[in-house]
Amino acid sequence: MSNKFIGAHVSAAGGVENAPIRAAEIGANAFALFTKNQRQWAAKPLTADSIRAFKSNCDKFGFGPEHILPHDSYLINLGAPEQEKLDKSRAAFVDEMERCQQLGLNLLNFHPGSHLRKMSEQECLSRIAESINLAHKAVPDVVAVIENTSGQGSNLGWRFEHLAEIISQVDDKERVGVCIDTCHTFTAGYDLRTCLECDKTFAEFDTIVGMDYLKAMHLNDSKVEFASRVDRHHSLGQGEIGWDCFKYIAQDSRFDSIPLILETIEPSIWADEIQALRHFEQQVLSEDN
Repeated sequence: MSNKFIGAHVSAAGGVENAPIRAAEIGANAFALFTKNQRQWAAKPLTADSIRAFKSNCDKFGFGPEHILPHDSYLINLGAPEQEKLDKSRAAFVDEMERCQQLGLNLLNFHPGSHLRKMSEQECLSRIAESINLAHKAVPDVVAVIENTSGQGSNLGWRFEHLAEIISQVDDKERVGVCIDTCHTFTAGYDLRTCLECDKTFAEFDTIVGMDYLKAMHLNDSKVEFASRVDRHHSLGQGEIGWDCFKYIAQDSRFDSIPLILETIEPSIWADEIQALRHFEQQVLSEDN
């Protein structure tokens, strides 16, 4: 019996109800999706038919809400220094949470925010936490899942300390968590190229943030070198990280029961990448038996 929930960020083109179908086609038992166009502020509300079809397809293919990872719009900046952009971002984030709730989902993955060199890091981190608190008050149940970043530009969230600081200021600790992206982690300066380096990096994450807050992962290799602070994903095993990291995750029980999502660059080989991760997992399951 598999303990790993592995999938990819699949397209929701034609309606969110198509996402679980596409995930099933690649042999996934988890998936991620955008519930609206990720590059536009406004979106039509989800229709009752689309919501019903989404839930039906999830049931049909065995996808539980805890293994589905919606991602919010790329336009949202919950730490925006300008009040107008901040208000717009907060309203859009609440809308994203409401869409999750309508679909029966309880996770919402998002990039924390950017100070745009117009405010201090500390002020921006506090503003992000305040944004999460406001969204929690507006929408029940949905967990805000902060994705770590590569630290490109003025993006925060690339240090584990940033994540811990945001979480410390969130009132409802039961409704906040972290999504670790392996490419972002590596290019931010946390090594993952060997099992020993993975041990060190996740021990540091556990000390600073806490593994209890790990709600999801994005499994991506990196096109760019270690600590480059640049976000460029690659197919598994084809980048600067290499296979050892992904074998480590597939075989470590700390990463059981959470969505492990591919955002690698060749959708045509997602099924193969999922099978490779399953092969690593099966090696451990065979040894245990």
